[in-house]
Parts: sequence; structure tokens; C-alpha cells
Amino acid sequence: MQKGTNAIYSVVHSAGLIAREWYFLHDLRSDDVKSGGGQLEVPRAQLLNGAVTPANAVMNSVWNGLFIVIHRSNTVISNGPNVTDNDALRDRLVAEAKFFRAWAYFELVSMWGPVPIYDEPVNSPNDFQSRATEADVYALIAQDLNDAAAVLPETYAAADLGRITKGAANALLGRALMQNGDYAGARTALKLVENSGQYSLMGNYLQNFFEENEFNDESVFEIAFFDRGDNGFSWGYTSDGSGEPQSTVRNQEYCPVAWRNLIPSDRYLNEFENTATGAAKTDPRFAMSVYRTGDTYNGGQTVLTDANQNGNTSTVNGVVQKVSWRKYMLLYKQTFDQAQFNPGGNNQRIIRYAEVLLMLAECENELNNPGPAVDYLNMVRDRPGVLMPHYPTAQFPTGNKTQIQAAIMHEKTVELGGEEIRARDIVRWRKKGYFPGADPLSYFVANRDELLPIPQQEIDNNPLLGAQGINAQNSGY
Repeated sequence: MQKGTNAIYSVVHSAGLIAREWYFLHDLRSDDVKSGGGQLEVPRAQLLNGAVTPANAVMNSVWNGLFIVIHRSNTVISNGPNVTDNDALRDRLVAEAKFFRAWAYFELVSMWGPVPIYDEPVNSPNDFQSRATEADVYALIAQDLNDAAAVLPETYAAADLGRITKGAANALLGRALMQNGDYAGARTALKLVENSGQYSLMGNYLQNFFEENEFNDESVFEIAFFDRGDNGFSWGYTSDGSGEPQSTVRNQEYCPVAWRNLIPSDRYLNEFENTATGAAKTDPRFAMSVYRTGDTYNGGQTVLTDANQNGNTSTVNGVVQKVSWRKYMLLYKQTFDQAQFNPGGNNQRIIRYAEVLLMLAECENELNNPGPAVDYLNMVRDRPGVLMPHYPTAQFPTGNKTQIQAAIMHEKTVELGGEEIRARDIVRWRKKGYFPGADPLSYFVANRDELLPIPQQEIDNNPLLGAQGINAQNSGY
């Protein structure tokens, strides 16, 4: 049973999901990023430019990976009753599997809408299911996460760091309920994380993304990777065995001096408060989130130049310059030559405590509790290495619900930009009418771009997909 549960983790951190395509799918569906140059592969360019098709390879990889997670989770859950020699371990492993089934279904329903529900292992080629309503999918997610949270421990010993905790289950429950419009339920789940006493903000914001600071006090849920020193990466998306490299290629894809496939968008870069644009203080998180020409790397020994960074420029407060991602990059400790090709072992932080606080701010604002909402925003700004002036500020007043929502949207950008959160925020806030002007996605077409298309392979293979009154394909595709 332990091996079966470990096999779930294995596919989660494979190239088809967290090690590569998962972060691409989220980032490319947001306005946090733009292309680093002309080298972006066609399936990724389609997602970035709003020309995605049901055959898109990146999207298909994530879809398939998530259903593998679901199948492996169902295998563990269904076999739980057969284990009688260690009840405590059995129950914990089932809880871990329920967490991952819920995580996979949340990824699916928040990006594709109605999807088939499989809550038992598929034992026959004919065990097809039709698309279920979003309400039914969210009900399964909530049940699984409540079940998991009731069993999972708060912490683990060193040998088991990276396994799912009670805090991770409650934080993901808060995310899911908020996305589904249940702000009261989300608040309850998130308060359990806050009141657990297990988490606190890191004093140094940038240390959230250093390899040396994995599993820190701010990390609620992260996926572990390991660099065995040979620049190995498992490009075979379904090959996730113990003999495969356990690395992530994110450092390669976004690194300023490597492929630089995606860089920060101008919208993201210009969102930070800056004295040059009238703010009382320049937000320190800007310099800790991105590299600019003239910054140093390699332990401060090397200066980053324009020539080092292939591709496109950015415009920051009217100044044209080259800007690249710093979050999750290993360049802080690498030479130029080392960074040219280096899939790394830096863990992917999926949920940070800062996000928990900002989700609580949104919940309180939606529940018409302005005081607590602003307090949560200021807690994030009070991080010792940040210490931004409290809200309200001249640029971000907080006198009413609309103004507080604008401050929340700002704070989530500068705190969590490039962390695969913005795409879902856009979906949720769009539904609530929080973008009164142009949509954040320049290509957006109503009744199409709210959701991704159902993969054509799924439509071709599953004859029951549209059998229960929900079309097999999403609107507009």
C-alpha cells in the first residue's frame, strides 16, 4: 500500500505534471507571463495567444496526468479495507490518496469545467463515465479533503517530508470552496490552517524559492524534486519509475541565461509599488522576484548582461530593459556555464502560507468583514524583509468592498506572481465582474475562453462523455 501511494506522488512530480507541463499550462493561461522570444514551441504559443485546440499537447499531457493520479488514488483507496495489519498507516495512506484525488479533480474542474468522475478503479476498457456537473465534482473534492484532513498528521519526521499534511488538506479545501463561490466554507477551512500554529511567513521573501529552504515554515504543500548531479530529466512523460531522474526542468525553461521561454509580463512588472510612480516605498519583492540586466548572480560574483538573456525586452515604468524570472531559478548559485543546461532539484511550492492569508482576506471581504480583510493583507506586507506600508495607501484606499478587492488583486500579484495561481484567480474574478474594463487576457472571447477545450482524444475514446446532457465539448471549440 505504501508503494501504491508513493506511485501517486511519482506521477504528480513527472514531466506531464509538476516537473514541466503543469506550470506551463497555468502560467500560459494567465497574464503573469509573456514569451521570452521566438523559440516558444507551437503548443505553448497556442495557449499563450488564445489559439488552443483540443489537440494541444501541453493541455493533453496535464489532462492525462491528472487522470493517472485519479486512477492510482482510487487503487489505494479501494484497497484500503484489505489492509488489516497496521490500521494507523493504512488510514493515513488512504487519506493521502484522497487528497491527491481531490487535487487532481480541482485542477480538472477549475480548468475544464464538467469532467467525468471516476471514484473507483477502472477495471474494464468499457468503464466509461459521462461528464459530471461542476457541483458534483466540487462535492467529491470537499468530501475527500474533509476525510483527509480528519486523518492526516500536522507534521512528519524528516524521512517523510513532502507527504501530505492536515494543513495542506485544509488549505486546498479553502482554495476549492472559494473557487466554487463558498466563501464561508472556505474561510472555515483556511482558519484551521491559520489557527494550527504550524505556519508562519519567512522573513526573507526570496528564501521561499531557494533550494536550501525547502519545507520551510511558510510551505503548506510542496512537491519534492532531487538533482542527482547528472543533468538528468525524464522527458518520457509516462516513465516515472524509481530509476528515473527526479528533477524538474523549470529552472531550464525560465532561466535568464538558459532557454528563457517565458518571462514576466509587463502587466506584472508594472504592478509593483514604486517611488517612481508615487508610492511611499518601492516594493522589495520586485527585486526578489525577477532578474534585470545589471543584477548579480553566482553568489554575487557575476553581472547579468543584455547579451546573456536571449530574446525579448520588457518595459518597466517606461524604461525598456531585459527582465527574467528569479523565482525558482538556481542562477543565484551557478556560473553562466553551469546554468546553460541544468534540470534541477528545487521543490515546487504549491501552496504557501502567504496565499492562505490572502485567501482569507478575499473571503472576509466577500463576507462583508472589511476590517479583518485589510488586516490579512497587512499581515503579508509585514513580512520582515518586505515591510510595505499598511493599507490603506494613497494608491490603494480600502474604504469600501470594491477598493479592498482592488488591494487584494494587487497584493496577490506582487506576492504570488508566477506561482501558477493567477489563471484561476482570473476565472473566479471574471465571473464576479471584477474586471470592468478590458479582460486581463487580450484574446478573451466570452463563452469560449472561460474553459479549456476537452481533449479530442477523450472525445474520440469515450462514447459516454456527453451522455448526461452536458455536451462532450466545451462551448466555442
